Amino acid sequence: MSLKNIFIAGMLVWLPLTITIWVLWQLLAVFDGIFRALVSAMSTVAPGLAPGLDMLVHIPGVGVVLVLMAIFLTGLAVANIVGQWGLARWDALMARIPLVKTIYSSVKQVSDTLFSSSGNAFRKALLVQYPRQGSWTIAFMTGTPGGEVAEHLPDHVSIYVPTTPNPTSGFFLMLPRSEVIELQMSVDTALKYIISMGVVVPGGPNNQRVR
Repeated sequence: MSLKNIFIAGMLVWLPLTITIWVLWQLLAVFDGIFRALVSAMSTVAPGLAPGLDMLVHIPGVGVVLVLMAIFLTGLAVANIVGQWGLARWDALMARIPLVKTIYSSVKQVSDTLFSSSGNAFRKALLVQYPRQGSWTIAFMTGTPGGEVAEHLPDHVSIYVPTTPNPTSGFFLMLPRSEVIELQMSVDTALKYIISMGVVVPGGPNNQRVR
């Protein structure tokens, strides 16, 4: 076995682990950042709590645990009629604040669409011709055109074409339904195919690599 093959074999072991740790570390930094911002705000409102809050900030991982607990408790609170009523009042309040209402309502509509169990966003993987005829790529259905756009584009679908290897950026397109091929593969499998730049073949539960 050549030195090159040995090096590649070792890299294939460490690369997925390194990237996984990096992603988790970035998430940890985000949650800690949120926690620090909350601590700073609480210390300003209640200066007497500042010493105790400062101690919590310096404990690794506390921010992640507390933020996740806050998210979970918020979910429990809004999972009933009273919570839904309070959430509706909160949304109405945010909708009255200039500038804030534009950002808040836009983000809320996107998040409701993406995470709603009844929504269609990112529920189907598609095969489309992009960026030109004869060139194919994988995309995801995000819905159908609405409002005035739907009047001009009947029987069209809205799709998201992710970039490779970073699927968080991409392009929003509206194509005729007849030009879109729906795939049987799951969204997770399609994402693996895109991120791997076609190396991981979507061949079923146990994806194969191109040899």
